[in-house]
Amino acid sequence: MTPTPHIGAQYGQIAEKVIMAGDPLRAKFMAERYLETPELVNQVRGMYCYTGTYKGKRVSVMGHGMGISSIGIYTFELYNFYGVKRIIRTGSAGAYHPDLHIGDIVIAQGACDNSNFAAQFRLPGTFAPIANFNLLRAAVEKAESMGVNFRVGNILASEIFYNDDPEAWKSWQKMGVLAVEMEASALYMNAARSGNEALCICTISDSLVTHEETTAEQREKTFTDMMEIAFEII
Repeated sequence: MTPTPHIGAQYGQIAEKVIMAGDPLRAKFMAERYLETPELVNQVRGMYCYTGTYKGKRVSVMGHGMGISSIGIYTFELYNFYGVKRIIRTGSAGAYHPDLHIGDIVIAQGACDNSNFAAQFRLPGTFAPIANFNLLRAAVEKAESMGVNFRVGNILASEIFYNDDPEAWKSWQKMGVLAVEMEASALYMNAARSGNEALCICTISDSLVTHEETTAEQREKTFTDMMEIAFEII
């Protein structure tokens, strides 16, 4: 039997360092582009996971699906059943900040959410999900060396894509939240609970301020600055 019902890899087939993407086709693209001798070790539910090496480091690349519930399952299983120590999520995000444009990078220092995910931990207050500082610092240094446009700060991990209130994002914007995606807070909480490391790096794919947009194919294959940062610091 494999360790979990959602991942078909045997224990040991997934590296201790994993780069993840919501779209399994982006994971496939990254594995084929960056890994040496990538081996497909999971395709249950079409959630591809490849293991190979990058500059001598053993790395796995895996999809995690859309939303807090999906990444919550996959990262919990990786941390708790497969011995994974470090996960970097590479994703797309919608800009809330007017100075963020298509292709710019956001390195998520913290992740707000509108989810009930944290309730399971029965905390006597509100938990603030944050990134691992060493990974955060390494990502900033790499982004600076590459000369890419980036910002570091707070993002929103939203459970809602089609919000009944189209102006709801402005409440987060006024609190300095840079952008919105759908997964980072659950990743950061699972890392905290298991005593492991996590970071979310996003590329701006659209803007709620300027109404810029990208295509699905562009999101899958062209956000390579973010990918390079992740592979260099994993």
